[in-house]
Amino acid sequence: MDETSTWFDRDRFLSAFTAAARALGKASLGLGADERDALEAAGFGGAIDGWRLDELGRAAMIALASRNLPASGLDPLLGACYQQGDSRERQAILRALPFVTGAERFAPLAVDACRTNELPVFEAIACENPYPAAYFPDLNFNQMVLKAMFMGVALARIVGLERRRSSELARMAEDFASERRAAGRSVPADIGLLSLELEHERATRIPE
Repeated sequence: MDETSTWFDRDRFLSAFTAAARALGKASLGLGADERDALEAAGFGGAIDGWRLDELGRAAMIALASRNLPASGLDPLLGACYQQGDSRERQAILRALPFVTGAERFAPLAVDACRTNELPVFEAIACENPYPAAYFPDLNFNQMVLKAMFMGVALARIVGLERRRSSELARMAEDFASERRAAGRSVPADIGLLSLELEHERATRIPE
């Protein structure tokens, strides 16, 4: 028998995870100045901006489980939460990934989440989330950035974009822009953020 099964009730966890919206509500966190300062000091400042109570509750459940369950118990549990969850539950899981112990193991799940056509779910992994910049391979990170432009998501919302820019991403962005122009479609105004020339100009600019 798995040692985890002697103290961890998987079905009860899944039930509580699903019921979080009813138990906690969906109101915004409404953090006070002192609470924001404390989160900043702990390194969680911008990570939970815009979160709602049910999302925070679910994220806390996942983070705590990750600190107490072995990989053999946590991985299928988190997978079940995601596969069985509705859109809000999936958003909470994706936003919780940076706080999960052994977070790098869940890169395949996060990469797969980028294939969704549900904007809120895509934003949960791509926007205000440090996970992709920390754990995505170059190809998957670049594809996420291009999809963000395609879905009309501001590139400034992608955490770590500046340090993950590359010549390959710049080339992919230019190809994307060329295809848009050829089809008579507009090109995202912030596509210049992917240009390495812009970074070169900043690095070589003579201080005034």
